[in-house]
Amino acid sequence: MILFNERFDLNFDISRLQKDIQDQRRPAACVKHEGRFDGVKVTVVETPGWFRDTTPPDWIKEEVSHGVSMCAPGPHVVLLVVPVLTSFTEKDLKDLVEVLRPFTDRVWRHCMVLFTMGDFLNERPVEDYIVREGRSIQELLEKCGNRYHLLNCWHFGDPAPIKELFQNIIDLVTRNKGCFTTKDKQRTFQKLPQQKTMTEEEWNRREQQLIERVMKALEKEPEK
Repeated sequence: MILFNERFDLNFDISRLQKDIQDQRRPAACVKHEGRFDGVKVTVVETPGWFRDTTPPDWIKEEVSHGVSMCAPGPHVVLLVVPVLTSFTEKDLKDLVEVLRPFTDRVWRHCMVLFTMGDFLNERPVEDYIVREGRSIQELLEKCGNRYHLLNCWHFGDPAPIKELFQNIIDLVTRNKGCFTTKDKQRTFQKLPQQKTMTEEEWNRREQQLIERVMKALEKEPEK
């Protein structure tokens, strides 16, 4: 959708998103394509996904690192694709954190959650999905500075949502004053200090804050 063409492998089946599908390691290697959008040269690198895979093996982390090097001096944004058709679990979050760990916490300043398959929300706001999914997706969003965007799979060729996505990316790049780089590589691969475990009370407080922020965007729940 970003490049408005079909250069990437689009052999897709909804069944591939089901929880019981074990082998979802496509593509097996990074794929890079270039194009133009609204007069701007755009490079898109697709990496092997962590979503719905078993524990990410070393080759996935190596390939993701390779994908970053394909965007020299570095990517302006790291889009973390999450289809709203499936649940985002605690294991999904742990796997993603493990995949990005070699880049240190600096990488999260350049990350944005890209929700896809938005048509399956049946015109309900994506904030509804965020509230319903609970802690795991909310923690991911918090790591990304609550940056996210929604794309509908049936709106291929419509430039409006892509323009909005690019505006969000421009705002992110402006805030970061540039792209993500792996400079100071010696420090990049140092072992990170273990994060403090949040208490139940802290989780409840953060969840309530998110609910209050998005409540205005939610439609009234139908009576059961």
